[in-house]
Amino acid sequence: MSGHSKWATIKHKKAATDAKRGKIFTRLIKEIQIAARGGGGDPDGNPRLRTAILAAKGVSMPSDNIKKAIMRGTGELEGGQIDEIMFEGYGPGGAAVLVMVATDNRNRTVAEIRHMFGKQGGNLGEQGSVSWMFERKSQIVISKENADEDTLMNLVLESGAEDLKDSGDNWEIISDPTAHDAVVAALAAASIATESAEAVAMVPKNLLQIEGKNAAGMMRLSDALEEHDDVQNVYSNFDISEEELERLG
Repeated sequence: MSGHSKWATIKHKKAATDAKRGKIFTRLIKEIQIAARGGGGDPDGNPRLRTAILAAKGVSMPSDNIKKAIMRGTGELEGGQIDEIMFEGYGPGGAAVLVMVATDNRNRTVAEIRHMFGKQGGNLGEQGSVSWMFERKSQIVISKENADEDTLMNLVLESGAEDLKDSGDNWEIISDPTAHDAVVAALAAASIATESAEAVAMVPKNLLQIEGKNAAGMMRLSDALEEHDDVQNVYSNFDISEEELERLG
């Protein structure tokens, strides 16, 4: 098993910060609405909705909030008009960036995301400009405090997952999206808690090492994007060494 990306560590530390700020609720409600709109309100027949509901329960979202989000998505309640957009672009140093957005005001969000890229020396690209550098994979993140490598390696091999990656403070289990439910079930059976479990994440095929002002600019860009209310997920192929991370603070 291979791979060691600081990006995943950074990304999921940001997710923990967002949870403290309450933003995780807003993001999950949008995800539930979008999933219900696209695949119906029955989680048994809608894997994306099932994953979103599990994530919502994982952060103790009240059942009533989940139910109302599903009903907005299916049209049973008003307020479910949300557009899902994927932005593609380049950050400082040429890092490829994908930004998943859920918004009720497309024009405003496009302008704000474009401004963020430009402010840090990046730029938005056309559709397809960088998405070819990523693969759609199930991505499950587990704190190293919750499981050791040998335990996870056995689980990966037995549940149909493809790869186990070391991401600093966390382990990442990478699978084909069709194997996501089986891997999640195996983790639950082993009583291993997850930091996050995305049925479909955009995983970079290769990593781009950046440093100096490009690393600092990319960190500022990723921070700004992650903090934007309409941004659901940010994926990038940049990698930063441990030494560079310490220097950046």
